[in-house]
Amino acid sequence: MTELEYNIRQYFGELNQQDLDAIVSLFRVETATPEKIWAILTDFDRYPDWNPFIRSISGNVEPNCNIRVEIVPPEGKRMVFKPVVLRKEENNELKWQGLFDGEHAFELKRNEDGTTTFCHSEKFSGILVRWIDLKQTEAGFEQMNRKLKELAEVVK
Repeated sequence: MTELEYNIRQYFGELNQQDLDAIVSLFRVETATPEKIWAILTDFDRYPDWNPFIRSISGNVEPNCNIRVEIVPPEGKRMVFKPVVLRKEENNELKWQGLFDGEHAFELKRNEDGTTTFCHSEKFSGILVRWIDLKQTEAGFEQMNRKLKELAEVVK
């Protein structure tokens, strides 16, 4: 079992190989508190200034409400979709479901050493999964997570 598969199982439980093929998930330990990272993640007006992947989020970001999300994958075309917010728990988790029945989530976990583990994931399901470009999505996650880390470590 790879480290990525182990981490995925820690967050999502046991999955079959088809599920693993349909998940993009990156874990980054930040030298910032969950509160600091949450403040950056939920300041949607500033996304165009720092977020190269998710260019905007607008609407009522509360459970059972639809939001508007615009993404631009690396070397990909701009996409706009309107998922429904599944969960919003301050300083802990924001999750929505939409395009291709994907569940997109930001999860924050405070570590005993004062750092934060940030899990940025997408679990795709449904018959259209085979046509999703997971490499582009993973590259977009990587770009966003790198920028988030830079911002979280600099902003006081």
